[in-house]
Amino acid sequence: MPFILITVLIDMIAIGLIVPVLPLLVGTFTASPTEQTFWFGAVALTFGVANFFASPILGALSDKYGRRPVLLLGFSGLAASFIVTGLATALWMLIAVRLFSGAMQSNAAVANAYVADITAPQDRARRFGLIGAMFGLGFTLGPVMGGLLGSIDLHLPFFAAGGMAVLNWLYGYFVLPESLPPERRKPFEWKRVNPFSSLRELSQLRGVGPLVAVIGLASLAQFTLHNSFVLYTTFKFGWGPAHNGWALFTVGLMSVLVQGFLLKHLLRRFSGRLLASVGLAASSLTYFSFGAASEGWMMFVIIVVGNIIGGGAAAVIQSLVSNAADSRSQGQTMGSVAALNSLMAVIAPVVSAPLLGMVSHLPAGDWRIGLPFYFCAALQLCGTVIAIRHFRRAALQAAAAVA
Repeated sequence: MPFILITVLIDMIAIGLIVPVLPLLVGTFTASPTEQTFWFGAVALTFGVANFFASPILGALSDKYGRRPVLLLGFSGLAASFIVTGLATALWMLIAVRLFSGAMQSNAAVANAYVADITAPQDRARRFGLIGAMFGLGFTLGPVMGGLLGSIDLHLPFFAAGGMAVLNWLYGYFVLPESLPPERRKPFEWKRVNPFSSLRELSQLRGVGPLVAVIGLASLAQFTLHNSFVLYTTFKFGWGPAHNGWALFTVGLMSVLVQGFLLKHLLRRFSGRLLASVGLAASSLTYFSFGAASEGWMMFVIIVVGNIIGGGAAAVIQSLVSNAADSRSQGQTMGSVAALNSLMAVIAPVVSAPLLGMVSHLPAGDWRIGLPFYFCAALQLCGTVIAIRHFRRAALQAAAAVA
C-alpha cells in the first residue's frame, strides 16, 4: 500500500496543479466570458472522449501485462501533455494535447485495480478510502501550489506539473513493485474492451447493477462541479487563482481527514450501505448549498460540513463493485468504471457550459448563477433514491435466502 499511495499522491499533485489555472489559460485565447466558458467545455470534452474509449483498453492491458507498465505509460502521457499545454500558443493546441492525454491516461483505474490485487474483499472499502485520501491530499497541495504559481505566470503550473509527472515515472520505474502475479493475469480480448460492451458487462455484475447508475449520476454531478467551479466563483464572487486554490485546498484537506482517518472508524460502527445512503443524500444538499451561497466564505463552510457527512460514499460503492468482480478482472472492471466516469466527463461540459452561459451575464452575487449546482443536486438526489431502493431490495433478498 505505501508504494501505490505515494504514486497516487504524486500523480494527483501534478493534476491538481493545473485545476485553478486551466480555465484562465483558455480565457487568454478568448474575448468574452461566454466564449471562455464554451472553449473550456470543449477542452474538457476532448479529454473525456479520448479517456472513455481508452480506459477499458488500458484496464484490460493491465490485466494481461500487469499494473506497473500501464501506470508508467500513463505517467509519460501526463508529463508530455502538461509540458505541451504550458507551451501552447493557440486553442487548437490545448484541444489536441488533451486528446492525447485522455488516450494515454488511466492511472486512477489501474491504481484501484492495484489495490484490489493486494487487498482482501472485506478490507477494500477502507483501502479505497486511503486511495481517496491520497487523491484529496494531492488536491490539497496541488491547487494551492497551482494558484500561487499561476499568480506569477499562468504557464508555470503546467511546467511544474510536467516535472511532477516525470518524477512519478522515475519512482514507478525504479521503486514501484508489480502487484499482479503472472498466474492471475488474463488474456486480452478486443471484443471485451469496447467501452459500450464493458459498461454493459459492468451493469451485469451480480448484485451491483443499479449501483452503476448511481456511480454514473454521481460522476456526472462531480464533473459538472469540476467544469463549473472556477468560472462560477469568478462570476459570482470575483475570485482569482489564489482564492480558488485555497478552496480546492480545503476540499482536499477534508478528503484526507474523512477518507484517510474518519472512514475506517465509521465502517466499524455502521454498515457500508448506510454510510453510502447518508453520504449520497448529504452530497445532494451540499451541491444545492454551493449554488445558494451568497458570500465566498460560505463555500468553505459547505466544503467542510459536506465532506464530513458525505465524504465516504464513493469508496464504499466502489468496494461493492470491486468485490462483485473476480480477481482476474479487476483491471477491466476498474477500467469500465473509469470509462463510465469518462463518459460523464464527456457529457458534463456539454451540460455545464450552456448552464453557465445562461447565467454568465447576471450581476455578481445573483443566486441564479448557481444553476449548474442545482442541476448537480438533482442528479445526486436521483442517485440517492436508486441506491436506497437497491440496498433495501438486497436486504430483503438476503433475509428471504436466510429464511
